[in-house]
Amino acid sequence: MTRPRPVIAIDGPAGAGKSTVAQQLAKRLGFVLVDTGALYRGLALIARERGVPWTDGPALGELASKLDLRFESVPDAAPRLLAADRDLSSDIRTPEISMGASDVSKHPEVRDALLELQRQLGRDGGVVLEGRDIGTVVFPDAEAKVFLTASADVRAQRRVHDLQSRGIPADFGQTLAEIQARDAQDSGRSVAPLKAAPDAIVLDTTNLDIAAVVDELARLALGKRA
Repeated sequence: MTRPRPVIAIDGPAGAGKSTVAQQLAKRLGFVLVDTGALYRGLALIARERGVPWTDGPALGELASKLDLRFESVPDAAPRLLAADRDLSSDIRTPEISMGASDVSKHPEVRDALLELQRQLGRDGGVVLEGRDIGTVVFPDAEAKVFLTASADVRAQRRVHDLQSRGIPADFGQTLAEIQARDAQDSGRSVAPLKAAPDAIVLDTTNLDIAAVVDELARLALGKRA
């Protein structure tokens, strides 16, 4: 398949900088940004509210297939995730829902239900998708693939700073433990485990600032387009 503009797939563990990098890269290139992890978070949140256990794959898959999830662009900010007309953007960014997203994403029924939606959002290219299986499952034919990583300590520090900046109390030790647990769960699941695609460029952001990472990804994307 030849797309007029590339699909840029950004994968990696929690706290590696995917969301910030993807947002700034999409803005620089004039591409659409799709935060696929937000879709799983949204499902986890609504499932909890409706009393659907995060362990019930068939029920979660049925719920996911009926949800009207979409993104709404916001100038100079990350897109908002909407369920019908409800803005979920703030409610899905808690540590509990983060782990819930990992729980619900283990189920084949859930991944099947959300896979087609993700592919529709990026079908025509000119899009930056960030998540945990974009380059391996959602868009294995993406023109540009990158896997961002960083040390667990640095990722925990970033997550604490992010939570505290939004007025959410956060403890470094607890956050580090949660990130390590999320890593183990995401990497060890049988369905679409977290891993770098064989043809992805791996970038360790431990000692890199966001601007340097965005510069590198922009060069990669423009090189693929040429």
